[in-house]
Amino acid sequence: MALASRLWRFLPSGQNAVPGFRLPMRVTGGRGTCVQGLSGSKVIGNPQAFKRSLIFSALSYLGFETYQLLSSSAVVHATAKVFRVEEVLQQADYLYESGETEKLYQLLIQYKESEDAELLWRLARASRDVAQLSGTSEEEKKVLVYEALKYAKRALEKNEASFAAHKWYAICISDVGDYEGIKAKIANAYVIKEHFEKAIELNPKDATSIHLMGVWCYTFAEMPWYQRRIANILFAAPPSSTYEEALGYFQRAEQVDPNFYSKNLLLLGKTYLKLQNKKLAAFWLLKAKDYPAHTQEDKQIQAEAAQLLTGFSGKN
Repeated sequence: MALASRLWRFLPSGQNAVPGFRLPMRVTGGRGTCVQGLSGSKVIGNPQAFKRSLIFSALSYLGFETYQLLSSSAVVHATAKVFRVEEVLQQADYLYESGETEKLYQLLIQYKESEDAELLWRLARASRDVAQLSGTSEEEKKVLVYEALKYAKRALEKNEASFAAHKWYAICISDVGDYEGIKAKIANAYVIKEHFEKAIELNPKDATSIHLMGVWCYTFAEMPWYQRRIANILFAAPPSSTYEEALGYFQRAEQVDPNFYSKNLLLLGKTYLKLQNKKLAAFWLLKAKDYPAHTQEDKQIQAEAAQLLTGFSGKN
C-alpha cells in the first residue's frame, strides 16, 4: 500500500494535474516528433492518451518495485538458509570432536533430505559411527551401513569436488562389502581405490585419506591365497599391492599430520614387521601402545601393540 501511495501522487486526476507538474508539448521537427517542455503553456494533443501512457509507466514502475522486493526477499531467504547450514555444520563438527556419536546422528538425520553435500557426507559418517557402537544390534547395524552408503552417494552426486564425499563413499562401499561377501568386496576394490585416490588429489593434506589408501595397499599385500584366486577369476588384472606401497602411504600420512591416528602408528609397526625391520617396527608399536586412549578403538590398538611388542626383541 505504501508503494501504491507513492505512485498515485504522480497520476493526474480529472482536469487538474498535480500542482507544479507541467506537461510536455509535442513539437514537429524535420526528422520526426520530439517533446519540449513549455513553461506555463496549456496541454495540446490528446490528454486521455497521455493519461493512459502515464498510468502504464506507473504500473511498469510498480512492477519493477515489486520485482526488487521479491528479489530482495529471495536473497534474504537464501542467505538465511546458508547461515542455517553453516550453523548446523558447526554444531555437527563440535559434537564429532566431542565424541557425541548418537547426538550427532540425531542432529544430522533431520537433514537427510538435504541437497547439501557437506551435510550429507557428515550424515554418512555419523550413520556409520552409530553402526559401530557396541549397543547397536546386528540388524540395526546393517540398516545403518546401507543408509550411510546412500547418503555418501548423494553427497558425491551433489558435489564431485568434495574430497570428503569421495573418501566416505569409498569407506561405505567397503563396509557394505562385509554383507555382500568376499566376491563383491574384491569386485569393488578398484572403485574404492579410485575414490581414495581422488580424495587425496582433491586434498593432499588430508591424512585420513592417505592412511586409508595405505590400508587398501596393506590389505591386498597380505591377501590370502584363496582370495587371490577369486580375484584372478574376477579380473584379468586383479587388484594387488605391496607392503612397500602401504608403508609409503602410512609414512606420508604421518608426515602430513603426526600422531593423528593410533591405527596409523600400529600399521607402521606391523608393516615394518612384514618387511623384517624389527627395530623400526618396535619404534612405531611403542608409539601406538603409548598413544592416549580417547576411544574404544584406541584401547584395542594399545592392547594389540603391546602384544606384538612382547613377541620379539627390539633389535633388527
